[in-house]
Amino acid sequence: MASYEETSMGAIFQNRVEEYGEKALVAYKNKAGVYEDISWNKMNEMVRDVGLFLISRGVQPGDKIALFSPNRYEWWIADLAILSIGAVNVPIYATNSAKESEYIIDNSDSKMCFVGTKDHMERILEVKGGLPNLGEIIIFDDLDSPVEGVIGLKTAMEEGRAYKNKGEFDERLKPINMDDVATIIYTSGTTGNPKGVMLTHKNFVSNVTQIHNVAPTFFEGEQLFLSFLPLSHSLERTVGYYAPIYLGKKVAFAEDVSKLVENLKELRPTLMVSVPRIYEKAHAGILAKVAGGSAIKQALFGWAMGLAKKNLPYICNDKPRTGWFGFQYNLADKIIFSKLKDALGMDRLIGAVSGGGPLSVSDAEFFLGMGIRILEGFGLTETTPVTNANKPSLIKPGKVGAPVQDTEVKIGEGGEVLIKGPQVMKGYYKNDAATKEAFTDDGFFRTGDIGEIDEDQYLKITGRIKDLIVTSGGKNISPSNIENSLLASGFIEQVAVIGDNRKFLAALIVPAFESLEAWAKEKNISFGSRKELAANAEVIKLYEKEIEETMKDYARVEQIRKFQLMEKEWSQDTDELTPTMKLKRMVVNKKYAAEIEEMYVE
Repeated sequence: MASYEETSMGAIFQNRVEEYGEKALVAYKNKAGVYEDISWNKMNEMVRDVGLFLISRGVQPGDKIALFSPNRYEWWIADLAILSIGAVNVPIYATNSAKESEYIIDNSDSKMCFVGTKDHMERILEVKGGLPNLGEIIIFDDLDSPVEGVIGLKTAMEEGRAYKNKGEFDERLKPINMDDVATIIYTSGTTGNPKGVMLTHKNFVSNVTQIHNVAPTFFEGEQLFLSFLPLSHSLERTVGYYAPIYLGKKVAFAEDVSKLVENLKELRPTLMVSVPRIYEKAHAGILAKVAGGSAIKQALFGWAMGLAKKNLPYICNDKPRTGWFGFQYNLADKIIFSKLKDALGMDRLIGAVSGGGPLSVSDAEFFLGMGIRILEGFGLTETTPVTNANKPSLIKPGKVGAPVQDTEVKIGEGGEVLIKGPQVMKGYYKNDAATKEAFTDDGFFRTGDIGEIDEDQYLKITGRIKDLIVTSGGKNISPSNIENSLLASGFIEQVAVIGDNRKFLAALIVPAFESLEAWAKEKNISFGSRKELAANAEVIKLYEKEIEETMKDYARVEQIRKFQLMEKEWSQDTDELTPTMKLKRMVVNKKYAAEIEEMYVE
């Protein structure tokens, strides 16, 4: 019998601790460069120590506490401690600047701040003078020498351990109301300041239950999740952290995205949560290696990919492969697919969730074809996030699945996707006007996405209202559809379609340089730099052909008439991508204004 009524993630965690005790909950890479396990019991000790430390410092239910750190097990400790004593966690992306962090801490009324590293601490100290309500900073890393107003996590845990009234932790945890706010997540503000999304304990508890109910048997047995998306984002927080806790599964932390391939090979997870960009890069990397291989290797790969395509109806409908095709496919798996999966560290992967943006059909089909179940879903920060998901027994590439349990999805005016369900936010913090605007009169949340629903209730997202391009001829065009089609080309790594208030559509294209360089070598095209390669006349012809091929099914008004090849990949560091690797269209338009204007010169 569970000791705690499961009205919050803190209560669910306590029940699972009771159930799993000394089993491993998380794994992290220690200073010796080896993955080390932490048990459920050990994690609970640390959570309770930090919770009691916060109580000893006068933190009250409803108080806001900021959390500014990359992914690590201490993020979980701080979060579970904050939630368990009825306080509110305000996460900040680890990549945010001092100024961005200052806005979030100030707007949320945060009283304390957990930080991961010395660098994060310094960013907060830089702006602390303008934050009169901010008290102590608690740092996860060890400091070489004391810093005024900063306390180490180890010291905080010692203080919590020494706190006399140990029962106060449970006294705070048990009465938590499901409608109480658990977190305020600030959406990345592409226009104006970010808004604080208030998510309740009910939102999270409902959503992890809904995720489990998509396919209850799918998650059975020993599983290992890999955590690498930012925990400050609702996708990783709910699907990659709270869901494994709810399901009693183990999670390992990648060191960071730059070491993802290395960590995948070390850990060989069975489940992972990712954004489309990671699948795009893996797909492009494989195609580039094949392009640089021998004629025999290329022919074998082509044969295997033909079988992978034939495998789609089987894997997407969960049907066994039989007869001659089954024999051929098993052979291709033995000599090609298994080696590719080994090289990617995906040989044990039973499922890979994709969310946070549209996954191109070509990327989805590539992995599905070789036996990796990519399950695309849909949601927003405001919906905790999951509202729709593909079932492992019915996968439709290009669609984000059916509504999860107790969720109503319908198409409103202008094709907008509208959502109602227990995972929908309470509202925006201190912003009643924005909250009112976000809902229809009958209580549906306006997603801002455009979509359509098929006969199986599977949703297809066809664009985003604010991204719609309106040409000077008055035609409304969704750039994301066109971009996803263009990304089917093995020579295109990233793309931004341009054309708002213009006579025709154009595109900024980041080539898949590995594939392009291999092609250039094969064609005896010499080049001194990527800039020189991108300007080569033969290369331009190649891209004209690729665009023509991938765009052949589009109407004349939707065709790309001009394009510019970029010499550098877009990234979060150079500000073209968000922390979840979505394209920042306004930044791209502004940053590359000269290149864009050049394409529209009469």
